Amino acid sequence: MEGKKRFGTAGMVGIGCLVVIILLALFILVPGFFSYNKLVNLDESVNGAWSEVENLYQRRYDLIPNLVETVKGYAKFERETLEAVIQARANATRPNISTEALANNPELQQQFLQSQESLGQALGRLLVVVERYPDLKANQNFIRLQDELAGTENRISVARRRFIETIKEYNSTIRRFPVVLVAGLMGFEKREYFETAPDARQAPKVDFNN
Repeated sequence: MEGKKRFGTAGMVGIGCLVVIILLALFILVPGFFSYNKLVNLDESVNGAWSEVENLYQRRYDLIPNLVETVKGYAKFERETLEAVIQARANATRPNISTEALANNPELQQQFLQSQESLGQALGRLLVVVERYPDLKANQNFIRLQDELAGTENRISVARRRFIETIKEYNSTIRRFPVVLVAGLMGFEKREYFETAPDARQAPKVDFNN
């Protein structure tokens, strides 16, 4: 009888320990599950924001050839300025790297954005030159292109700000407890972003209505 009593007490202790272990596991795993899903969503948001930045830069690439051809018809003596834009555009489209690789590689991202800024500066110089050609400024095709370009530059600025904001949210989240535990175990690391110099943040001025 005493042996049964001892066994029963030991069994109750064992069951109690098992319950505690299960509760602890649930306490750790359930928040961890939701933390993991949140990190996945934030990571995808960062990649999506970067993809939008790239898409808008692609839109700018697509506008430049027509702009150059239109300007060429009027500004026949601005060959050096036109060639600088063409070369900068070519540099900005090389190398052909996937969106995911750029979004997750700070060094490649920096190279990509620097080439975009060089293109923006060359484009800005070209647009300044147009001031010397009143007939070009009145050309309807040029007016349409400069309007599209102005809109694209503004959307690029907005998209880049959104990209930076999503990275800041992601980075702050992976540092919080208990998310930091899940982030470390599942390989979610801090994401870097390239911040431009203050004078490089200005989009090329394309208003020729004055």
